[in-house]
Amino acid sequence: MKSLLVISSYPPRFCGIATFTEEAIEFMRKVRSDLKIDIISHTDGIGENVHPIINMEDENWYLPVVDKIKQLNPDAIHIEHEYGLYNYKGQDPRNEKFIRFLELIKDYPIVIEAHTIHGRLKESEEWFVREVLKKCAVLIVKCEYQKWRLHWTFKNDKEMEKLLEKVTVVPHGARPDRRYGDEEINALKEELGLKELIGKHIVGMVGWIQDNKKWDAVINLWEPIEKMINKKTDQSWLLFGAGDIRDEDHMTECSGWIEHLKQMEEKGIGKYFKFTPRGEIYYKVMAICDFIVLPSVDETQSGTLARIIATNTPYITTAPLEGLTAQTVESHGGLLFTARDSLKNGLVDLAGSEKLRRKLGDNLKKYLDKKVDWNIIVKQYYKIHEKAIKARKQGREVYFPPNL
Repeated sequence: MKSLLVISSYPPRFCGIATFTEEAIEFMRKVRSDLKIDIISHTDGIGENVHPIINMEDENWYLPVVDKIKQLNPDAIHIEHEYGLYNYKGQDPRNEKFIRFLELIKDYPIVIEAHTIHGRLKESEEWFVREVLKKCAVLIVKCEYQKWRLHWTFKNDKEMEKLLEKVTVVPHGARPDRRYGDEEINALKEELGLKELIGKHIVGMVGWIQDNKKWDAVINLWEPIEKMINKKTDQSWLLFGAGDIRDEDHMTECSGWIEHLKQMEEKGIGKYFKFTPRGEIYYKVMAICDFIVLPSVDETQSGTLARIIATNTPYITTAPLEGLTAQTVESHGGLLFTARDSLKNGLVDLAGSEKLRRKLGDNLKKYLDKKVDWNIIVKQYYKIHEKAIKARKQGREVYFPPNL
């Protein structure tokens, strides 16, 4: 393979998949500096070899993309997919235009990386997965359970049993170069303008502030929990909310969370820190926390979790919740909670035991080094691309065995 085309949202757009793609391509280029990589993005994309031509104000947005693909003529195409990325004015929730787009470029080896494959598919999602598999060479999902759930969902469907042989698993990559030692934490706090946090124990909630992130689940419980932790450890702990609101639709509710944090700041048990969760600062803010709370309620796969793993920061997150639960079970790097009591107990356990936090952090280091380091992930991508190219040349389908 000499040339690769990636299709995705791309920075400076405030979008998790845009950031994911930027990091993935950074490491793709490190691993294969000889490879020509082009990116077709939405009209707000900027960067090296970026072609910002996906115009979601145009009902036929895909036609200029098809023309550009023919001009670039790549050896393989890697598409990042989430339903909202290719949904014309919210009027195409089934992504039928995206399916039409795939039909027009089906002569190329197409690898689609799906960021939203729910365990229980809606009827429209079943239709979409079927149509995608008819037209792509490989469908990448992020977790093993997603693959076996697809096999279960389409059990006794002969057409789908065959098409599901195209499905493989590649987990969300994490950076290997954003780990900070204990001796660096105070300097990071000073660099961030948070000198007043030096010497304090911090429970962090970090990232974009949205109503589905459920910060209020922790904020509303924090005052009694902080008293329990203080009694158990004789230490003062601070609830640290760091990030910003990016969606106007979430402004009213999320502004209330921020206000509550500011009120707790006056009592010395809370702190709000506004910053844009992108780039190196995101990792630095994550790293100054003793542990992270990630109380999301609808994430298939969280970029926030990738940053937690990158910094080897122990955490507690919601279960059962798709990618969050899967990676927590696989990494042994965090605790899971299901309701208020288990959240409260997990917070007290993590704050009350440095030994437990060290153990979880060490487990995350091993998981990163052996499983989800971007250098490992992009090599998996390249093997998949080559497999897709070879299969297309030979006029056959790619085969991946079931995982259960």
